Amino acid sequence: MSTGLLHLHNLLRWVIIILLLVTIFQSFSKKQGLVKSSLYLLIAAHITLVIGLYQWYFSVNVGLKGFIERMGSIGAIMKDGFARFWVVEHFLGMVIAILLITMARGKAKKLNFGAASWLYIIAFIIIMVSIPWPFRPGIGRPIFPGVH
Repeated sequence: MSTGLLHLHNLLRWVIIILLLVTIFQSFSKKQGLVKSSLYLLIAAHITLVIGLYQWYFSVNVGLKGFIERMGSIGAIMKDGFARFWVVEHFLGMVIAILLITMARGKAKKLNFGAASWLYIIAFIIIMVSIPWPFRPGIGRPIFPGVH
């Protein structure tokens, strides 16, 4: 089950990135389609958040529960760059980005294109920084898990 959730979480990452780019473009060009695409983005982001919260706690490899069992304390986790990334940095970055996406959706519904576009841009930057890209030393994961 955890492998399937990881694959779904990974797939939804790409859906979110594409929808974020679409909503940023629509908000700058003041297109009415922003209301619908922002809804799809909101749904994808929240589904990903729920899956991610489950993985954040229960994952044997990168979950809080697994790190505490192996390392013993939060202090030890904070001293280890790999563990800190998964327990704190990835988690907080994504939660903040999803909060910004949720706020931007409210602005998009009111057709406040300027505010929505900036919230989406900030969320996009936070997401791109918080993803464990394959080129990031020490924390990188393959783009498609299980495929080498």
